[in-house]
Amino acid sequence: MPRHDIEQGPGRPPIAPGDEAAPGPPGTGEDICRTCAGTGTVEGRRCEDCDGTGVVIEGIGGA
Repeated sequence: MPRHDIEQGPGRPPIAPGDEAAPGPPGTGEDICRTCAGTGTVEGRRCEDCDGTGVVIEGIGGA
């Protein structure tokens, strides 16, 4: 489930609505956005889940 409560601060990369975590922490990585299939657009508009980048940050590994 996307995390919308992650704090953003100066110098930190922006967090897209589809991101589960901020970029960089251990246990996270980039994945292709499932909403736009990595294109950055949906029906000719910027994808809202990835903010048009085509990628989202997700947790990797797991239990």
